Amino acid sequence: MCGIVGYIGPRDATPVLLNGLKRLEYRGYDSAGVAVLTDGHIEVRRTAGKLSRLVELVDQTPLSGSPGIGHTRWATHGVPTARNAHPHLSANARVVVVHNGIVENFLELRDELTAEGVIFQSDTDTETIVQLVEKHQAAGLDLVEAARQTFQTIQGAHGIVLMSADEPDKIVCARIGNAGGVVIGLGQGENFIASDIPAIMEHTQQVIFLESHQMAIVTSSHVQIETMAGKSIQPKIHTISFDAAAAEKGEYQHFMQKEIHEQVRSLTDTLAGRVDFQAGRIRLPELKLTTELAQKIRKIYITACGTAAYAGMVGKILIEKIVRLPCELEIASEFRYSDPIVDENCVVLAISQSGETADTLAAMEEGRRKGAAIWSIVNAIGSQAMRVAQGSLSMQTGPEIGVASTKAFTAPLVDLYMLAVLLADLRGNLPDADRRALVSDLRLVPQLASRVLNTEPEIKKVARALKNVRDCLFLGRGINMPIAYEGALKLKEISYIHAEGYPAGEMKHGPIALIDRHMPVVCIAPQDPWHEKMLSQIQQVKARGGTVIAVATEGDELVASLADHVLWVPKCPWMLSPVVTVIPLQLMAYNIATLRGLDVDQPRNLAKSVTVE
Repeated sequence: MCGIVGYIGPRDATPVLLNGLKRLEYRGYDSAGVAVLTDGHIEVRRTAGKLSRLVELVDQTPLSGSPGIGHTRWATHGVPTARNAHPHLSANARVVVVHNGIVENFLELRDELTAEGVIFQSDTDTETIVQLVEKHQAAGLDLVEAARQTFQTIQGAHGIVLMSADEPDKIVCARIGNAGGVVIGLGQGENFIASDIPAIMEHTQQVIFLESHQMAIVTSSHVQIETMAGKSIQPKIHTISFDAAAAEKGEYQHFMQKEIHEQVRSLTDTLAGRVDFQAGRIRLPELKLTTELAQKIRKIYITACGTAAYAGMVGKILIEKIVRLPCELEIASEFRYSDPIVDENCVVLAISQSGETADTLAAMEEGRRKGAAIWSIVNAIGSQAMRVAQGSLSMQTGPEIGVASTKAFTAPLVDLYMLAVLLADLRGNLPDADRRALVSDLRLVPQLASRVLNTEPEIKKVARALKNVRDCLFLGRGINMPIAYEGALKLKEISYIHAEGYPAGEMKHGPIALIDRHMPVVCIAPQDPWHEKMLSQIQQVKARGGTVIAVATEGDELVASLADHVLWVPKCPWMLSPVVTVIPLQLMAYNIATLRGLDVDQPRNLAKSVTVE
């Protein structure tokens, strides 16, 4: 959510800002705007709706100059209108702000400012930030100190970028808590600011990530990083290797379609350098898992949200089966409120595509506070969840632009499998022959994914039969129960069809009341240890007139005789089967959504990076 872009340098800022915001559209937003310093004053253009509307507005009433800041907003306070879109000006129109986060004490601050005569021009919490800065300037502070005082006043987690017409040589930005990231891109005689790397990766590969409670004063030639107390910090400069071409759709109609088909490559890359097939061993040095730590662990908590949580459910099964170690899956938004029984003998493992998910970061902090070792599996290199963890696995997927996650779901499934094998090996409770067999099975994964992707024409036929349904149930058992949840989530996210995932054995405890000829039921029934149980569920659905769409192993004639439609998958080792069974559900959801004429990459009300609670 909420994309931020800033530029200071000799170029006209407007095209830099608009192009950067374009690369952040995947984050989800409902309004957009830019502000540029021109001829000694700040010009603002903003509008509700898609970025294309902002581009049209800028074409109609051009603005040029430097520095400049831009923003795509996902509404939290105030409806999506031009009035509430960022950037927001101070009362004297000399200071402007863009912001990611929620000012938790904004009502109190707004009341105080209103009592002092400030007239607010929006319904947002963000405007309190810029009005406070103006107030401090009026008391004699410069932009940096006025911003510092403001940052220390507001409550909550934030990414903030400010500039002033009275100090045109600088942009001030800050990161407070676990709101969206702030990354500073280093150029030659120019510098860039963004909430995420894709916005600036065409301009530079040298970046600085602001840590929590740090602020930066950015000029065209220099970047000064400080604590909120004013202490200077020597930042670490990171080199980012993302290829800008990876953010283009290429031959595909949508980013989501491209990313589904990229899973063969991403799964191959996930294994590369981590699996020694000859020795039959897993190597995950970046996790910093020692034999001493492995043997010390008494319990693992996996914490995540949404799609990442469903990957974590699979991970729980793998860890308990392979490692024989207790493992719990905790939804991150509930973790810190549940007073979890965590100590120094526990590991909290966070999974997050963006690495900036506020609830997940809060769960990591709760685990750290209670003494647990903290690990993470993330896709965004250099993100907060990667930086604060003691050890971290990077999903080898490259940028994921589509809001509905696909390749960033299957990659952590393999990461969790590898982690389980390594952990069991280090704990000394995995016989050599078993370890070699588990490792050997990994070589099959990319090819199996490729075979499923080749069935897309048949999946499209099923999508046509289902495109007008209003509801859908997804059933799975054992290791494929989480895939029922994930399949339902994909369908509801992008097609807006009401869909629910259930443990198949729970169907008779309530959901069976919904079964009739209008209720399609997706049954995930590969040839795994729960196959016979799933056959029973299919028969129960058919006995009540329901339509069955089965995910089944190639050649399973019994399932084919019972189901109305079959999504075929190749035979697969059961502990890796979720990687295979989820892909036809991704393709089915995608094709249903496109047949319904919907915006697949940017579904309504959703954001790629959820950085507020």
